[in-house]
Amino acid sequence: MVSGVREADGGEDGVATRWVWTAAWPVTAVFVLSNAATPLYVRWQRDIGFSKGTLTVIFACYIVGLLGSLLVSGVVSDRVGRKPLLLPALGLALAACAIFASASSVAALLVARLFSGIAVGAVVSAGMAAVTDVAGPGRRRLAALLASCAMVFGAGLGPLLAGVLGEGVFALEAVLLVAAVLVVVRMPLRGSSGVPARSASARSVPSRSVPASSASAPSASARSVSSRSVPASRAWVRIPGVPRGSGGELLMGIAVFAPGITATSFVLSLGPSLLSGLLHTTSPVVAGAMAFVMFLTATGAQFAVQRLDRRTILLAGAVSTTIGMGALIAAVRASSVPLLVAAALLAGAGQGMGQLGGLSLLNSSVPPGRLAEANAALNVGGYVPAGVLPVTAGYLSDAVGLTAGATVFGAVLMALALVGGLVVFTGPPSVQKKEA
Repeated sequence: MVSGVREADGGEDGVATRWVWTAAWPVTAVFVLSNAATPLYVRWQRDIGFSKGTLTVIFACYIVGLLGSLLVSGVVSDRVGRKPLLLPALGLALAACAIFASASSVAALLVARLFSGIAVGAVVSAGMAAVTDVAGPGRRRLAALLASCAMVFGAGLGPLLAGVLGEGVFALEAVLLVAAVLVVVRMPLRGSSGVPARSASARSVPSRSVPASSASAPSASARSVSSRSVPASRAWVRIPGVPRGSGGELLMGIAVFAPGITATSFVLSLGPSLLSGLLHTTSPVVAGAMAFVMFLTATGAQFAVQRLDRRTILLAGAVSTTIGMGALIAAVRASSVPLLVAAALLAGAGQGMGQLGGLSLLNSSVPPGRLAEANAALNVGGYVPAGVLPVTAGYLSDAVGLTAGATVFGAVLMALALVGGLVVFTGPPSVQKKEA
């Protein structure tokens, strides 16, 4: 328990800023696991023996677990609290560590990736919402920045550590996850369950103190808040969404975030194969270093643009992804390592800015009681193409060659990034009305 923290408020101004930073640690710890296996795939591919197509299926198993988790995690977190969801997710992440450390078959890798995906799905919905809850309404922009940077920094740190430590990375990751468990247990959210703050104020006023006229005729603003806070469906498992009136913000976020994270997913799944072909090396350090620099760029880009308006951030993300995919096409056709690295850096910046812009838009327009579900909706929109397109590119590469497969993938993603930039530039009508 931190002195001065008002538990009933779940993250109001009484919470020290250091706790906002600390609350992002579980996000970092789980995302270290999410990509820690990336540099080891080339080694496992050699030792176990499987194709590039199978490699992308292993990666897609992670996406399946993540998307399945997102169908539940946001709703459960908003209804029962952040902590009851985060603690089991961290337990699954620890189990994935144990499986990865002793993996000797494709089946083991599939299970470990599935568990990792489920844990990540819980963290990107409940974990990121918890950072916002701890920060309080006055620090929502800071919360979006820290949650987003925690994700991409962890995603980049995992491959670097794995490149240096090999399978030993999973022992270190277990320590990081145990630390994350301790953070979640002590996180200054209301009560032991960490229910979002929005319910505290509602219960702080006894019903007998409300005049009958007020009870029978709620104000227009009260009706508006109620309609935005209460989901239309009470189902526990459903495609996550946002309250009425926030669809435009969600669309703009997905339009840029989806191409960006799909680009980085391709680099993670097939980047080691590209590097091993271009450099004639299977060293996990090289692949891990490229992934780390890619996500370090994503982190740095977010800090660099944090003071810009959200639309500008999203437009910059779309441009970065577009240029990055052009560099990817040029890299595979010219067999150029510098161009491949440039493509990875631009893809990282594109994902980082798309993610920051999307989270910031949702943080500014979605009430706390629906925020975890809104975060889940953003990630569903991003991870569906991030799972489908790299798998398709992997099997296409097996059939027609890595150069042709990567070229087709890059061209498709360039088109999607351009469309995303156009969506942001024109702006959905609902967003235009709010900005007017």
